[in-house]
Amino acid sequence: MKRAIIFMVLMLVMILTAKEVEYKPFILAFQESGNIDSIALKTKAKLMEAGFEISGEYSPYAKSKIIIITNDVLKGLAGKTKYGGFGAAQRVSLTELNGSVQVSYTNPVYMFHAYQMMGNIKPVYENLKKALGFIKEYGPDDGLEAEDIEDYHYKIMMPYFDDFLELEEYDTYEQAISMVEKGLKAKAGGTSKIYRIDIPGKKVSVFGVSLSVGEGSDKFVMEEIDFKKTRSTAHLPYEMMVIGNEVIALHAKFRIAINFPDLSMMGSHSFMGIMGAPGDIEDALEMVARGGKK
Repeated sequence: MKRAIIFMVLMLVMILTAKEVEYKPFILAFQESGNIDSIALKTKAKLMEAGFEISGEYSPYAKSKIIIITNDVLKGLAGKTKYGGFGAAQRVSLTELNGSVQVSYTNPVYMFHAYQMMGNIKPVYENLKKALGFIKEYGPDDGLEAEDIEDYHYKIMMPYFDDFLELEEYDTYEQAISMVEKGLKAKAGGTSKIYRIDIPGKKVSVFGVSLSVGEGSDKFVMEEIDFKKTRSTAHLPYEMMVIGNEVIALHAKFRIAINFPDLSMMGSHSFMGIMGAPGDIEDALEMVARGGKK
């Protein structure tokens, strides 16, 4: 009896003191010296061989490339929750730094929790890991537990995941899609279309948008906040989503913070340095949502 009680106490202590798994937003797959374009071709071949679709790609600034990928599993998971479309893609980045090319990708598990999705993301994680490799998770010095990622906001009064930017509303899904496509074709607000992913069986489409003008531009933002030795280039591009007859986007103060949760508020390389970015990003995405009109 005494042994049983001791065993139960020990088990209880282990349960109470067990540390939850922590996640970071990015994964470094491998580093390689060589030409970034050649490494990008090789990386895309590995991804396609693993069953991923290349939805888009671009170079937001010098010595960088970003490849947008999806597959049937990701699109299926995206359709399980109302706003799961934000997680329909994963981003793979190549960044040339000090004579070496860093190949990284967004952590599917971290993004799954950030976008409050449902289902099993593990096959996507394992598939990416097998296709590209795994050196380490990175981003903040300390990772976040799943519960904290799902309920993340940077500080009090800062936006949560579902504090969306409500960019525009139309009569139908088809009209909303048409106006967003029109705005992107016109490169409204300095934007360019990087990709579009339609969620099967849903009136939901997610667009990847590059930004090139003002303090919201990809280059301006990343020069200020992406300064660590292992770069977080896969933060880009920003998304906007047509869901039914509405056009929405993640608030930039959430979208930036969820990928850079340890970024300081003040000082060099801080949110203060990009204080104009959220407003400029919102203005640009609003112009796109309105078909190019201010």
